[in-house]
Amino acid sequence: MLAMQTWRACRSLFRVRMAEGLQYRVAALSGAMVGVFWAIIECVVYTVFYTYSQDGGWNHNGFGLEQTISYIWLAQGIFVFQAMSIDSEILTKINKGDVALELCRPMDLYLHWLVKSAAGKLGTNWLRGVLTIVAGILMPAGYALAGPASAGGFLLFLLSVVLAFLLCSAYAMLVTAIRLNTTWGDGPFYMLMLLSAVLSGTYLPLRLWPDSLQTFLRLQPFGGFADLPAQLYTGSLTPGTAWPGMMLQLFWIVVFVVVGRTIMKSRLKHLIIQGG
Repeated sequence: MLAMQTWRACRSLFRVRMAEGLQYRVAALSGAMVGVFWAIIECVVYTVFYTYSQDGGWNHNGFGLEQTISYIWLAQGIFVFQAMSIDSEILTKINKGDVALELCRPMDLYLHWLVKSAAGKLGTNWLRGVLTIVAGILMPAGYALAGPASAGGFLLFLLSVVLAFLLCSAYAMLVTAIRLNTTWGDGPFYMLMLLSAVLSGTYLPLRLWPDSLQTFLRLQPFGGFADLPAQLYTGSLTPGTAWPGMMLQLFWIVVFVVVGRTIMKSRLKHLIIQGG
């Protein structure tokens, strides 16, 4: 009974937050324009790099130019799931000391904030991601998003995108839990967000990093944000070899949730509330 009530509360909260986000369609359009512009610049840079490399056709780790361009468009589309800041509404409550009011709700605080943060991140961002992907498909030959390498890879790509969203949400809540009851500013937390974006492959495909780092890049959690789904789509990772990576996505989701809940529970024990 309690589980059903919690599920209904989470579902209602998610729907309300999603509805709030859909009010800002112009923001989604402007965000998509920024993503498209950035992707075009990257496509031009990589085309020049591949074309005029020393061997005249650079291909690192079996990652060709067409795959790299598709990777760029997909990374820009999936990038919207990644948290580059703590949810603004939650951060305001932390800074103003309104966490006490949140504790009065008949719902687990971590779960409440997780659902709210995830819905806020999805909001209009899903529309921005779709518009970016569509723009990539409509680009002229040589700069366009190619079709998926295989039907099986595309299905696993969709599943991996769902896991990437959950992974990004869990990591955002981990950073939020660390920020709770901390008074020394937000700078370090933005650095944590930036680090996750760099290691996700959004700025540089992980296949193009030095060979000596490939093992680390496969095992670290942030590759599940964008790199793994993009590799499944482009075919640089075949469906038969995809399951270990997807299992890693699930593993890191569990780790982030457990650690985030533990940190939040510890911080709430030492929470100081002033007033009367």
